[in-house]
Amino acid sequence: MNENKISEKYTYIILIFTLISITSCIILNASLFYGFVASIIVSICLCVKSGFSIIELLNMIKKGLYECKSLFILMLLIGAMVSIWMSSGVVPTMLYYGLKYMQGTNFLLSAFILTSIVSIFMGTAFGTISSIGIALLALSKIFGIPNYILLGAIVSGAFIADKSSPLSNLFNLTIETVKINYKEAIISILKTLIPTYFISASIYYFIGKKYSIVAANSNIDTFMYAIDKNFVVSPLILLLPLSIIIMSFLGIKMLKSVFLALIAGIVVSIVFQKAGFNHIITAILSGYSINTNSVQLNTVLVSGGMVSMIPVLLIIAGAVSLSSIFQETGLIIPIIKKITFKIKSSEELILKTGLISGALTAISDQSVGIILPGKLLSDKYKELGIKNSTLARTMADTGAIIAPLIPWNVNSLFIFITTGVPTTAYAPYAILCYLSPLITFIFGYCVFKFCHSY
Repeated sequence: MNENKISEKYTYIILIFTLISITSCIILNASLFYGFVASIIVSICLCVKSGFSIIELLNMIKKGLYECKSLFILMLLIGAMVSIWMSSGVVPTMLYYGLKYMQGTNFLLSAFILTSIVSIFMGTAFGTISSIGIALLALSKIFGIPNYILLGAIVSGAFIADKSSPLSNLFNLTIETVKINYKEAIISILKTLIPTYFISASIYYFIGKKYSIVAANSNIDTFMYAIDKNFVVSPLILLLPLSIIIMSFLGIKMLKSVFLALIAGIVVSIVFQKAGFNHIITAILSGYSINTNSVQLNTVLVSGGMVSMIPVLLIIAGAVSLSSIFQETGLIIPIIKKITFKIKSSEELILKTGLISGALTAISDQSVGIILPGKLLSDKYKELGIKNSTLARTMADTGAIIAPLIPWNVNSLFIFITTGVPTTAYAPYAILCYLSPLITFIFGYCVFKFCHSY
């Protein structure tokens, strides 16, 4: 990271222009890619006027894009994998057994709990949403629960991985940044995660009571018959999604896990479902669809394949490029120092840590929302006698968890392209994601105010 050469005036111009560009794209229903490109151009111009060379800035962008190459490949593979999981019978099998065994349950609460458990073992919100999340969303169409409400519960459960899973890259980045071990971090995080989790679960329970599955539903029986008629349904097929969880638990990187699951899915498609090779290639590249006598089944089993990922990859490339300029030029550092310079109380430090981490995630990404406050505020925590585990928890409860609520964030874009549900629709129901910062601020205030320790 370079020493900041950019004047405060230019810094505010860049940040305000970026906010206006992104907001304009959302209002005009235009691709966020254009907003990011406009912001990158303005940022480069003002950075050049401040002493950076074009070559330096382009190298910053190149470095940021190179560091995210695994993410780009992963998203393409997930686009292919969703199609293959449909053609191989994974999603139909999940639907079949879900319909069979979850009748009479509070489906919304069950989805939240199941997703949160899977996310801890997988260590990735992306992997959780693109596997168990896709199957649960397909069930929502059958049970009459709005998909945006269910997706809110799925997102809440899935992003627990980013703030607490020992397999999560982001959580390990948090630990490494503040120089603590997993035990210290998780003990601290559980202080706010437990109440947040139970409050969220209670809310999902009450919302979900309206959508409990009724066993005697002829539509469900008809749908199950359509699945059984058009696919080989077997518990063995469920070994495919289970394999990703096992591989993640064993420490195998997500990219490799998804690739192996994709290959296995192709084999299952050919051997179990008798799919032709040309059909599989088409599904991988341009998406999967099926033509049966069941209109309901035809509607549920649809995916976009790799091609559908291209628009969102362009947006992510724009977001990463802009984030790289922000981070490498040190553009935001003076603002952070100015905000934290006069902090005198522990409660104020917790609040401003959360606000800074959240703001950096909003204008950049989760890693910037962890790295910058983690490095720049560590001395302030030491000065006020607060443990670094509190710093880790505050960033995990704010910057890390709010990412799926921000429409232009990489996480939100991934969710949208994977599920087809926009951020503005599911965000009000991603209860844990906005309850988490609130709980950590209340908890921090109460503990410091009345207990004088943390």
